[in-house]
Amino acid sequence: MGRIMPPTISVVYDQIRWEEKAILEAAKSRGVPVNLVDAKKAYFSLTGEEPSPIDFGDVVLQRCVSYFRNLHITAILELKGYSVVNPYRVTSICGNKLLTSLFLSKAGIPTPETYVAFTPEGALKALDEVGYPALIKPVIGSWGRLIVPLKDRETAEAVFEERLYMFPLYQVYYIQKIVKRPPRDLRIFVIGEEAITGIYRYSFRDLKTNIARGGKAEACRLTDEIREISLKAAEAVGGGILGVDLMETNGGYVVHEINHTIEFHATVKTTKVNIPKYIVGYLLRKAKK
Repeated sequence: MGRIMPPTISVVYDQIRWEEKAILEAAKSRGVPVNLVDAKKAYFSLTGEEPSPIDFGDVVLQRCVSYFRNLHITAILELKGYSVVNPYRVTSICGNKLLTSLFLSKAGIPTPETYVAFTPEGALKALDEVGYPALIKPVIGSWGRLIVPLKDRETAEAVFEERLYMFPLYQVYYIQKIVKRPPRDLRIFVIGEEAITGIYRYSFRDLKTNIARGGKAEACRLTDEIREISLKAAEAVGGGILGVDLMETNGGYVVHEINHTIEFHATVKTTKVNIPKYIVGYLLRKAKK
């Protein structure tokens, strides 16, 4: 009887970070073949057969840092018949704060009070509803970039005027009420049907707790309440390999963001949970379907 070969995983990337190396090591330890595909060098035919076909194996893990590169390559591969994690629909929702807010709200998941407008005039009216201070966030962006506190109408008018000269994407005015919370938020890692671990992310400098911007990590004990809201939030956007961001309030937790290409170096270091092992296990389950 012949030996049964394990499925082959492809990892599409544009940077090799600690996370990508850890995933490769986890796959290697299980004897799983991995194809590395550099997105910066790849090209695809949209109208016919590929002149230089790439072997994408049985399942594709999308790890591009660039959101637009990630999203468009995922669309191409899915329409060519490949199974991609995370899928296009999940990536398109999680990569866009406006869509994330809509899907969380539709699913009945607590999320910060949020308005959107498409002109400075409309945004100022939205701020009258939210009240000052508030936040303006880019609908697409990461690591806390271009998130600006609006302390009063004068500040808001100055920020909105500046955005008129920016790329049209930044003229989608996503206005959010500031949540009264401790100087931390939670990042919970959901893989498939399981919330596997989480961290608190602290910042005593400003509202941005991102580890990439100097936030400090501390292990978080996953209570039943945290697990339940994290799993429901992940399900609301389609599920997969996700980082669910929560904030603590007097009335419980609110979900403010869901991340589709998760960084986890600090979490593995802090919690000792082998996230890459869970990722590879999930990919193998997807490959067998």
